[in-house]
Amino acid sequence: MKNNCSPGDIADVLHKQQRFVVMSHMRPDGDALGCEIAMALCLKQLGKDVTVWNQDGILDKYAFLPCSDLVTPPPAEPREFDVAIALDTAAQERLGTCLQSIKHAKTWINIDHHVSNNRYGDLAFIDSTAPAAGQILYELIRSQDLPFTHEMADNLFVAISTDTGSFQYPNTTARTYEIAAELIKAGVNVGKLSQLCYESFPRRRVQLLRALLNVLKFTCDDRVASFALSLDTVAQLGVKPEDNEGLIDYIRAIDGVIVAAFFEELPEGKVRISLRSKDPSADVCKVCTQFGGGGHTLAAGARTRGTLDEVQAKVLQAICNEINH
Repeated sequence: MKNNCSPGDIADVLHKQQRFVVMSHMRPDGDALGCEIAMALCLKQLGKDVTVWNQDGILDKYAFLPCSDLVTPPPAEPREFDVAIALDTAAQERLGTCLQSIKHAKTWINIDHHVSNNRYGDLAFIDSTAPAAGQILYELIRSQDLPFTHEMADNLFVAISTDTGSFQYPNTTARTYEIAAELIKAGVNVGKLSQLCYESFPRRRVQLLRALLNVLKFTCDDRVASFALSLDTVAQLGVKPEDNEGLIDYIRAIDGVIVAAFFEELPEGKVRISLRSKDPSADVCKVCTQFGGGGHTLAAGARTRGTLDEVQAKVLQAICNEINH
């Protein structure tokens, strides 16, 4: 596996090239979108031509991010770029329809923090010890004296906050808190951003949580908690994919539970798997790898073919095997 490039290598490309497309994974979270917007704003400050794509566009719940209107779904007609930048995306195919909209890019840059990233692209900078891609991007920007604005600070704060569980997850480091302090010094209003991020949910999200708790199940001697979302329930409640982000944490927090699992039925006979672990010895990345996915030791995901019941049974057994190994 190839080694990381240097931050200087990336900065050199950012300075020398002109036409950029910035992307992140489908079903984006706060880290993905915050990084996309911050990177785009940095490039704009350098006078570059910047396009920002995500297969799902900007999610309603993150529309409060400064300059969120930069993020659009990719067009049907492919375009050419000097540089394609993939952020917070462990596998290139997770860029979804963005890939089909790139006719050609001379250089691919891959910046990520997932241990399962295979270092695709021409320049890869992967730090699996970083709790968020936003932390890597902040360090890159600051170490290379790249432009930094108040709007970028807001986006990077949300990126880091959401991927660290509001600075609570085990991979949150002293440096993470130092960066948060530096972002606050740069003008971040913590109270305002946190309210918009964590305390502004639509009512349908609460209705979804109620429905999921009604199908909550415990397995593996109550060490695994899981719930499943069917397409029928989605239709009945009129929920959006973004509404279920973070709901798995409710069952992860149950005393005695080591691993929480969320299964979401998708169209075309697929199921989306999200796993969260409270114990590094129960490596959910290893479990998700068995089903074509990946991620981190304590947080991972996958998409696999099968019915909701079939996938749930297979994955729950694999989780229990991992716990008991």
